[in-house]
This record gives sequence, structure tokens and C-alpha cells, in this order.
Amino acid sequence: MGKSEVEAKSSQPANVGAVGVDCKTPAAVAEIVAQTMGVTKCSASWFNLVILGILAGVYIGFGAAFATLVGSDASKFVGVGLGQLFAGAVFSVGLMLVVIAGAELFTGNNLILASVLGKHASIGKLFRNWAIVYVANLVGSLLLVAIMFATDLWKGNGMAIGIKALNIANAKVNLDFWVALFRGIGCNWLVCLAVWMALASRDVVGKIFAIFFPIMAFVALGFEHCVANMYFIPMGIFLKDTEAAILATSANPTLDLSNLTWGYGFIVKNLIPVTIGNIIGGSGFVGLLYWSVYQRKAACKPDAK
Repeated sequence: MGKSEVEAKSSQPANVGAVGVDCKTPAAVAEIVAQTMGVTKCSASWFNLVILGILAGVYIGFGAAFATLVGSDASKFVGVGLGQLFAGAVFSVGLMLVVIAGAELFTGNNLILASVLGKHASIGKLFRNWAIVYVANLVGSLLLVAIMFATDLWKGNGMAIGIKALNIANAKVNLDFWVALFRGIGCNWLVCLAVWMALASRDVVGKIFAIFFPIMAFVALGFEHCVANMYFIPMGIFLKDTEAAILATSANPTLDLSNLTWGYGFIVKNLIPVTIGNIIGGSGFVGLLYWSVYQRKAACKPDAK
């Protein structure tokens, strides 16, 4: 254990220090996030951020595609609640790939705010990271959408997979602004907690379990993740003029797909409010609050960097 972790353990309340030897304490994680992880991400080259950001978009898309497949008929056998639970369970593979294989995910990078608050990174570098990674995540998501659409796998199970993808996308572009925003808050609160706990773990199995439960929870609860929606909604737009849409509207004559558009539906109705909510949930309720508990006093010291 490094000197900084020993100091962090000794400076926190006794009940916090009771964390097992195979798990870093919350104070130690706060130090890593504020003084190491955020600084490294802010100083990364644009090339690395673009490549790793594209990979993250693809990885989250894999989880979204997997969840669509499982959700296409799970509720018929186990009911809506357990169907959502199963979809959330398989979606978690996306963040596992991001954290363990290595990639740059906009929502996880909302934690970088802790580095800015501790004056270890500038606000300009924070926005640079967020902007590059956000666009790269979108590129990666669209790349996987194009690949998945070309595979014709959405035609499986009598077009049930395509219909499910269409219904998921259509529901997302018809949310009210404040509903989408608050669902975004809940989502990234859980996503950043998953990243936080994965940082606390010292082995791959521990990271998998740390990621699995919060991600399963946010999907099962129906929260909104901007990068996941970069896959879900474009996939629905791609499917809007296919046999899947014909079958979907035949089964439900009241189904209105008019908001499944790139500009108003995708960006205005969903991405903007969900992204704002994700930033509040990740930066505010995880990054800011944990920094204020474990790093604020250190940042206030005269010799603090």
C-alpha cells in the first residue's frame, strides 16, 4: 500500500477504515480520482481520447444491443420486472469493457470535476476532455449501429428484436424534458458509483462485481444514459422504414414514430436533457460530494497543489 493510501486511511473515521484489505477505502479512491485519474485524463492527447472514446461508444453499444436482444421476449416468460432485470444484467458488459479493457466514456469522465475542484486540473482541460470524448462516443455508437443494422440480426425471432429496438428508441424520443433530465441524474449517479467502486477493487473479479449491480439497477429502473442512447435511438431511426416498423405499427395502430428523427427527436428531445442530467448525477452527486468529504480539507491547505 502506498504512502498516500496509508495517510488517507489514518485521516478518516474508524468506521470507514474498516473496509477490507482487498478493497481501497473511499478516501483512497477519492484521492485517486482527484489527484491521479482526472489529471491523467485531462493531459491525454486528443488522438488517444478520440480512439478510446470511439471504443467506449462501441462497448456501450454492445451492451445496449445485448439488452435489446434479451428484452425482446424476456417479459413474456418472467414478467416486466424480471425482464428489465435481465436486460440490465447483460447491459453491464458495456461498462465492464470500458473499465477493464480500457476506454474513455463521457459519463464516467464526469468524475474529473473532482480534479478541477482540487486544482489538479483546469476547467478548460475538463471541457476539452468532455467535448472530445462525447463526440468520439457518438462516432463509436453510430459505427456499431451501422454494423448491427447490416448484420440483419434485428430480423431475428420473427422481427421481435427489431420491433423491441424500435419501441425502445421511440419511447426515449417522446420523454418530457424534465423526465429525461431526472432519469439522466439517476442513471449517472449509479454509473459513476460503479466506476468509483471498480477503482476501489484490487482485482478484475472485484471490478466486475462492482460494475454489475449498479449498472443492472440503472437499466432495470429505466434511467437514461446519453451514450447508450447514442446507440438505442439511431438504431430505431435506422429501423423506422423497415419491415420491423410495419409490423410494429400493425400490432399497435396508435404507435406514432414521428419523433424518431435525428434533430428534434434524437438531439433535442433526448440527448440534451439526458446529458445535462448525467452531468449533474455524475459530477455533482458523486464527484463533488465525495471530493467535499475526503479531499476538500487537503485542497484548502496553503501548501496544497
